[in-house]
Amino acid sequence: MDRLQQAIQKAREERNSRQQSQPVSATEARQPPAQQVSVDEDIWLAVPEIKIEKHLISRNRLMSFYGGADASPYDMLRTKMLQQTLSNDWHRIALTSPYSGCGKSTTAANLAFSLGRQEELRTIVIDFDMRRRGLAEILKQTGSHSMADVIQGAVPFREHAVRYGNNVIFGLNYASTRNPAEILQSRRAIEFLEQLEADYKPDVILFDTPPLMMSDDSHGFLRNVDCALLLAAAEETSIDHIDVAEQQLAELTSVMGIVLNKCRYISGTFGNEYGYY
Repeated sequence: MDRLQQAIQKAREERNSRQQSQPVSATEARQPPAQQVSVDEDIWLAVPEIKIEKHLISRNRLMSFYGGADASPYDMLRTKMLQQTLSNDWHRIALTSPYSGCGKSTTAANLAFSLGRQEELRTIVIDFDMRRRGLAEILKQTGSHSMADVIQGAVPFREHAVRYGNNVIFGLNYASTRNPAEILQSRRAIEFLEQLEADYKPDVILFDTPPLMMSDDSHGFLRNVDCALLLAAAEETSIDHIDVAEQQLAELTSVMGIVLNKCRYISGTFGNEYGYY
């Protein structure tokens, strides 16, 4: 706790230093003092910030990074997702798929950047597909630990996590884990999530979870989320696999919907030709 308070205090001092170094105009001087920044914001700002290299945006298909026409499919998915979360008071959302290769990690990253452009929302993205470095590889981030280490108490989340902007935090895997099923189904995983919500108070937590039909890694954990999106790859994932995966998912949590990824959309499908983007 002392280290957490020190990190919060450091973030507060750095922010105050930046504010004091900026010249104050006469108009600003007459304004009443702004409301003090909450402790919640200090906790978020204490998480190390990352920058995304520009060359990765196109290469790794981070289409929602800048917004605009290219981001419209993910922005529409974001809006539909948020409508359901508000209607049902959902906060924990899992992304899964029948098998690997359906693009769920890429979708998780794009949803994170799309949600990040809504400044009033706070989003945490956790990579619980612990057998690989999915999101860390997409974002080209390096480190020494995994989310398994965080759950098991080897490293605090605040030291492991990285922040993009002021309202998106990523929990990544920098190394693979040999026994993710046992870790994800443990009491420690539940306690970690409860503490995460208590400390950071996110509006949305996205979980990049393991494929349903390759192992039992996600089956126990999915009971701890409010809902899930099922990702399928166009022209790759069979109807039978989608049907079986959806049935399995429905036994574990609420199915928010099925996302057909890797589609070739007809021109104008998302309103680009009408100048909406």
